[in-house]
Amino acid sequence: MNAALGLFFKGLAMGAANVIPGVSGGTIALITGIYERLINAIKRCDLTAARLFFTGQWKACWQHVDGQWLSILLGGVAISIITLARLFEYLLEHHERYTMAFFFGLILLSILYVARGVRQWGMPTLLALVIGTAVAMGIAMLAPASQNDGMAYLFLCGVLAISSMILPGLSGSFVLILLGNYALVLGAISSFSLSVLIPLALGCAFGLVAFSHILAWVFKRFADVTLAVMTGFVIGSLVVIWPWKNAITHTVERIGKPPREVVTSYEWFMPNLADSSTWIAILLMLVGAAGIALMERYVGDDKQAD
Repeated sequence: MNAALGLFFKGLAMGAANVIPGVSGGTIALITGIYERLINAIKRCDLTAARLFFTGQWKACWQHVDGQWLSILLGGVAISIITLARLFEYLLEHHERYTMAFFFGLILLSILYVARGVRQWGMPTLLALVIGTAVAMGIAMLAPASQNDGMAYLFLCGVLAISSMILPGLSGSFVLILLGNYALVLGAISSFSLSVLIPLALGCAFGLVAFSHILAWVFKRFADVTLAVMTGFVIGSLVVIWPWKNAITHTVERIGKPPREVVTSYEWFMPNLADSSTWIAILLMLVGAAGIALMERYVGDDKQAD
């Protein structure tokens, strides 16, 4: 029961991370020690699983996909996303700097835990680290697209967002921002708009299975290099969640709909230490870092118990 409850809370943490632009649920999975099992469980949702299911061998199918473990984790993710969507929508609108400060501290310290998984650092892994950091920072500099509620585009959004959600350091929420549909999806979750959620969910299901096979293959054969790239992704993601930045927006005219302000880029700046809000943000950074340290300690206890 304790193991199941702990796994459920890890799912809650992953779901909460995926709601925040720039924060990855894959990072949470990696530092809590469940990443490889998660990828392998998703990978088993294959033709063998389909054959077992459609021939009535449901128990064998459930065991093949590690169903009990996966359902507990994904249940926590789903509940977290559904229940926290409105909360984070409010926090990002009214207290964006403080919200980003908390997650900046959390992600900053998590870099140490992710990098610790590399068994041997050398030239290949250091190069992979630099490449991963450069790619993540390059993505952060891209200009977001305009909102598009077409079914095919929503399917593509699902594929790309879910792939980034399971990749540490890349945020599904930020990918949705780049694709122009973050606000649309967040609103659809809050209002349960099936016209948006169904094609998005289909894209997520397809992308999840396809990308997990690729990732599992790479992870198995090039573990250290892959983990070094992931560490670079996490480092690069700090650009997106830096609390002290101003959004540069422009107005998009839409046929049959009111104009909408969209973020095209960011203008970063250093904090003013004479401002009391700066120290509140720094305190929240420390709280976020303490949270990830406590989580790592809890996971360490779990491993010792196992």
